[in-house]
Amino acid sequence: MTSYLESLSLLMVYSAITIYAAAFVAYTIDLARRTAPVNLPVPEVAAVGAQTPARRNTYTEPDTTDRVDSGPRMDRASKAARAGYALTVLGWVFQVAATVLRGVAADRVPWANMFEFSLTGTALIIATFLIVSIRVRLAYLGAAVLGLVVLLVGVATVSFYVPVVPIMPALQSAWLVIHVMIAMLATAFLGLAFLVSTLYLVKHRGERSRGPRVQRLLDTVPTTENLDRLAYRLTIIGFILWTFTLIAGAIWASRAWGRFWGWDVKEVWTFIVWVLYAAYLHATATRGWRGARAAWLSVVGFAAVVFNFGVVNVFFSGLHSYSGLK
Repeated sequence: MTSYLESLSLLMVYSAITIYAAAFVAYTIDLARRTAPVNLPVPEVAAVGAQTPARRNTYTEPDTTDRVDSGPRMDRASKAARAGYALTVLGWVFQVAATVLRGVAADRVPWANMFEFSLTGTALIIATFLIVSIRVRLAYLGAAVLGLVVLLVGVATVSFYVPVVPIMPALQSAWLVIHVMIAMLATAFLGLAFLVSTLYLVKHRGERSRGPRVQRLLDTVPTTENLDRLAYRLTIIGFILWTFTLIAGAIWASRAWGRFWGWDVKEVWTFIVWVLYAAYLHATATRGWRGARAAWLSVVGFAAVVFNFGVVNVFFSGLHSYSGLK
C-alpha cells in the first residue's frame, strides 16, 4: 500500500509539472499579446471635393491600470491570463494531492528531506501567488512564478527524490511541524519578493532603452514605485516568519539536543539570512534605501536562502543533514 501511494504521489507530481508548464505558456502568451504593436485603423478615403475631417490621433495608450495597490481583478484580465490562473489552480490541486499522498505513505508530515521540502515549499509559493492575485493583479508575474516553480519541482524530482523512509528520532517532534512549516511560508513570501525585486531591476534598467518593443513590455507591469512598495511589503511578512523560524528552531534544538544554539552550519546560515533581510528593512526604513539598492539587497537575501537550502543541505555535514541524499 505504501509503495502504491508513493507511486501515485509521484504521478501527481509529474502531472502538476505538466499543468504548471501549460500555465507558464498561457502567461507568456498574455505577455506577448500585451507587447504586440497596436493596430491602427485604416483611414477612409474621402470623396473628391468633400471636406476632410480633422485628423485625430488614433494611437491607443497601453493599459497602465495594473497597479500594485488597486489593480484590476482577474475578471478584467485577458483570456490567456485567466487560462493561466485556472491552470495554476489545477496544477496546485495536483501538487497538494501529491504532497498529501506522500505524507500518508510515510505516515508523517511530508517535509523530512529535501524532495519533500521542495514539494511542500513550492506548493506554498503557488498558494501565496494565487491568494495575493485575488487582491492584487499579478498576471505580469505569472510567467516568472510558474517558470521558477517548474524549474524547482523538476530539479527536486530529478535530483532530490528519495523513497519514503521512517523519520529519524531527532525529527520526531511537534516542533518539526512548526519550525519547517514557518520556514516554508517565509521562503514563499521572500521568493515572491525576490521576483518582484528582479522585475524592478529589469524595468529600471529597461526604462533607459528607447526600443518600442521594450517600452511596450515595460508598460505591461506596474511602475517602479509600486514594484518597490510590493517587494517591501512581501519582505516584511517573510522576515517576520523567518524570525519565528529562528525562534522555533532554537526551541526544537533545545528539545532535541539540549541547547538552543550550537553554531551548526545550518543554524549559522539561517541567521545570516535573517541578518541580510534585517539589513534590508533597516536600510529601507531608516536610511531611505529605495529603488535599485533595496532591490539588490532583496536579490542577495534570497540568494542566501537558496544557498542555505541547495548547498548547505547537500555539501555540508552537521546536525541538520536531513537531505536524504547521503
